Amino acid sequence: MSLSRTVFRTLPLTAAMVLAFASSAKAQSLVEMFDAARGYDAGFISAKAQFEANLAKANQTLGGILPNIALSASATRTNFDYRVDNVAAASAAGLTGSQLATQRIYGTGSGAITLSQPIYRPAAWAAYRQGGHLLQQAAAQYEAAEQDLLVRVTQAYFDVLIGEESLALVQAQKRAVGEQLASAQRNFEVGTATITGVRDAQARFDLANAQEIAGENDLRIKRLALDLAVGLTNAKPNRLANNTKLIAPPSEDVSAWVSLSETSSPAVRQAQLGLEIASLEVNKATAGHKPTIDAQLSYSGVRNVDGSATSAIPSHIYNPSAAIVLNMPIFAGFSTMYRVKETVALEDKARSDYENARRATAQATRTAYFGLVAGLSQVKAYEAAEASSQSALDANKLGYSVGVNINIDVLNSQSQLYQTKRDLAKARYDVLVTNLKLRQAAGTLTPADLQPINDLLAP
Repeated sequence: MSLSRTVFRTLPLTAAMVLAFASSAKAQSLVEMFDAARGYDAGFISAKAQFEANLAKANQTLGGILPNIALSASATRTNFDYRVDNVAAASAAGLTGSQLATQRIYGTGSGAITLSQPIYRPAAWAAYRQGGHLLQQAAAQYEAAEQDLLVRVTQAYFDVLIGEESLALVQAQKRAVGEQLASAQRNFEVGTATITGVRDAQARFDLANAQEIAGENDLRIKRLALDLAVGLTNAKPNRLANNTKLIAPPSEDVSAWVSLSETSSPAVRQAQLGLEIASLEVNKATAGHKPTIDAQLSYSGVRNVDGSATSAIPSHIYNPSAAIVLNMPIFAGFSTMYRVKETVALEDKARSDYENARRATAQATRTAYFGLVAGLSQVKAYEAAEASSQSALDANKLGYSVGVNINIDVLNSQSQLYQTKRDLAKARYDVLVTNLKLRQAAGTLTPADLQPINDLLAP
C-alpha cells in the first residue's frame, strides 16, 4: 500500500470557522460535513495520533543496526598528601626530604569517544524489519479509521434526511386524512354516509398525529447525532436533487469484489502484517541462541595537569583502540527456549486471526454487494409501487365520490401510498450508504467516493 494514501488531510482553519458559524438556514453538503468531522471526531484524531506514534516507534528500530557513538569525559581534582609513619625507620633506610613527606594538588582530565557498529545481530535485524511492518500496519489502521468516519458521517447525514422526509410524509398524510375526515363528517351530516366512516377517519387521523409526534422526536435525535458526528450546531444536510437518479449497479461480479477485498481491505492487511510481525518475533526469539558480533572503535585520553600521584611533571596519555567483540550465549536458564515456544504459539494465533479476517471481510463484502444489488432493485420496485398506489388512491377517491367505495377504502389507499413513499425515500438513501459500505469492505473507499453522491444532492 502506498503511504501517500495516508497523508493527513486536515480542514483549513478558515473553512472550519465558516462551517462552525454557518447559519442553520444554509444547508451543508456531505463533503463539507465530512471535512468538518475530520477535524472534530475524537476517534479519527486518536487514530492519526496513533499513526504518528507508530511511525516514531518504527524508526526506533534503526538504533539496533546503525552505529552507536558515545562520548564520555571526566575531570578530577586531587589533594595528594604522602607521609611516612615511621620516620626513624625511614631515615635509617636512607630516605630523606620529599621521600619522607610529599604534599601536592593536581588535576586529571579524561575523555573517550567510542563507536560501536553491530556486525551480526539477528534479533536487531528482525526488529528492524518488524518496524517496517508496524508502520504499514499503522497506515492500515489509519485508513480503516478514515473509512469508518466516512461511513458514519454519511449514515448520520442520510438519517437526518430520512427523518425529514418521513416527517414531511407523515404530516402530508395527516393533512390528507384530515381532509377525508372532514368529508366523512359532511357526508354523515347530510345522511349520505354512516358514522362508521367518520370513526374510521378519526382513528386514522389520531394515528397520524401520534406518528407525527414520534417522527418529530426521531428527527430531533438524528439531528443531535449528526451535530455530534461533525462538530457543528444545527447542521442542515442537502436533500437529493433528483430522486430518480442514483448510482449505477456494480459492473463486476461478487467474486471480483471478494478477491479485491482479500488484498485491499485494511482489516485483512492489518491481520496479514500481524502475521508477518509474529513470524519475525519468532526469529527474534530464536536469535537468543545465536552469537552477536560488534565492531568497536575507541579513542581515549588522560591528561594529568600538575603531575600525578607518582610524578610532579604534567603528562598525558592517548589510547586509541579497535576491537571485534563476540558474545556467545551458553545457558540462560531455559528462558530463551520458552520464549521461542511462546512466539511460535503467538504466530499460530496470528495466522488464525488472519484467516478469520479474510473470511469476515469476504462475508462483509458479499453482504454489501448483494445488499446494493437488491437495494437498487428495491428502489425500482418501490417506484413502481408508488405509481400503483397513487393510481389506486385516485380510483378509490373517485369511487367514494360516486358512492361505490366507502371511506375506509380511501383511508387504506392513503396509508399504503404514504408508507410506500417513506419506504422509497429510505431505500434511496440506504442504497447510497450501502455503496460506500461495499467499497469499505473491499478496502477501496476514499473521500473522493463522496463526490458522486454529493453531486446528487441539491446545492
